[in-house]
Amino acid sequence: MRRICLTLPTNRACGDTISAIAEEAAYGAGQFGVEVHLLILDSSDADTFAEHARVVRGTPSVPHVITHHLDEAEQREFLRRVIERAGATKPDLLLDLMLPDGLSYGACTNRAFLIAAALGCESVHRRDSDSRYQAVDGVPVFPLHHELMSLGKRAADAAGGVDETTLDPRHADKPVTMVGSSFVGEMSVDIDEMYRLDRDVYYDVVSLWAPGEWSAEEKRDLAEESFRGAGSEAFTRDHATLTVVDPMHVDMCNIAFHQVHESVPLPPARDTIGSDYFLLHLVHDATLPGVLHNRHIVNYYTGERRTDAGFVAYQTRFAKFFLSMLYFNFVYDRMTAAGGNLLDDQHRVRVPEILEFVRESAGLDRTENVARLDTLDRSYRKLGGRYAEFADVLLAHRERFLDEARQDINDFALLIEAWGPMMHASRATSLYRLERQSG
Repeated sequence: MRRICLTLPTNRACGDTISAIAEEAAYGAGQFGVEVHLLILDSSDADTFAEHARVVRGTPSVPHVITHHLDEAEQREFLRRVIERAGATKPDLLLDLMLPDGLSYGACTNRAFLIAAALGCESVHRRDSDSRYQAVDGVPVFPLHHELMSLGKRAADAAGGVDETTLDPRHADKPVTMVGSSFVGEMSVDIDEMYRLDRDVYYDVVSLWAPGEWSAEEKRDLAEESFRGAGSEAFTRDHATLTVVDPMHVDMCNIAFHQVHESVPLPPARDTIGSDYFLLHLVHDATLPGVLHNRHIVNYYTGERRTDAGFVAYQTRFAKFFLSMLYFNFVYDRMTAAGGNLLDDQHRVRVPEILEFVRESAGLDRTENVARLDTLDRSYRKLGGRYAEFADVLLAHRERFLDEARQDINDFALLIEAWGPMMHASRATSLYRLERQSG
C-alpha cells in the first residue's frame, strides 16, 4: 500500500487544526486507499502539548491512518540517531540546523522530510497551524484530493486527472513532483497596516525582495503581487492545471512534494520568513511538472502576532527575509539559466550544481543588503509609532543581521552536502526506539 506523510509543524495551540487535518487524513485513506501517516511536529509548551495530545487521543480511529505526535525531545532523539548513522562530520552543528533553539520554517519541514523517509512515505504533504480548510455546504475542501490524484505519476499519465494542461509535451515523461495551491483570507505576511498607513512606503519595503538591478516598474509589479495568495476567491468548483508551477501561485501551507525533497533540503535559517520556499523555485526552474489547483486554504493570524512582542518578532523575520534574498536571487538566477540541465537522465536533481550555486552566492558583496537596511530604516521611521521603534531595533542589530544572512547561506550549503547521507540513514532508522514501539 502506498504510504504518504501528511504533516503539521506547530509551536502554538491549534487543537481545531489538528482535528481538521485528521479528517483530511481519513479522507485520503478512505478515498484513495493509501496509508496516511499524520505527523504532528509539536514545539509547543508543555501545557499546549498536553492539550494537543488530548485532541489526538480523541480523534476517531480510522483504518490506514497512523498518527505520530512528537515533542521536540522525541524529534531530537530521532535526529541524533540519523546524523550518527549518516557519519556526518559536524554532527552537533547539523543537529542544531535541524532542530534549532528558535523558529525556523525550513528546519521544521526538513524534519518532516527525514521522518517521512523513516516511515517509508513516498510524498510529504504540508499544512500550517494558522490556517483552516474551506467548505462547501459544510463539507471541507481538502487539498489532498488533487495531491493524491497526480503526485508521483508520470506527467502524461496525470493529464487525465486534471481539468487543463499547459505543460510542454517534452516534459511528459517526467514525474509530477509538486502539487500545490495558495490561500485566501489575510495576507501571508502581516503588512496590511503598512499598506493602509502609506502606500508608497509599502511598495518601497515590499519591493526589497527583488534583485537590486530590477527597474522600479518591475519592483512595483512584484510588490503588487506579493503575499496576497488567491485574494478572496472562495471555492465553488475544482480546477486543476498540469503545468510547470509558478512559485508565486502556491504557498507552503498548501503543498505536497514527491522525490525532490529527498534530494535537496530547505534552508534552515532562523527567524526568517520565506526560508521554506526554496523547493518551489527549484521545481519550477528545473522544469519539473506540477499541478496547480484551486482548493485554497484559509489563512488567518493568531492573537500572538497582534501583540507588541509578536510585532517585533515578525518584523524581524520580515527584515531577515529581505537580507536572505541577496543570496537566493543569485541562486535562482543560476537555476533559471540551467533549466532542465539541473536534472539527470532519471529526472532527479543534480545536487552538486545546486550546492555550487549556493556556495558561490555566499561570497557576494553585501553592499546591496546595506542598502536594504537603509531603506527599511528610512521607511519605518517615516511610518512612525511602533515602526519607528522597530527601526531602532534594526539599527542596534544591523551588523549581526548582515552576518547572520551570510552565515545562513553557508549553513544551507553544509546541509545540502549532508542531506543525501542523512536521507539514506533515515530510511534505515526507526522513528521510535524499541521500548516505545513495544509499549
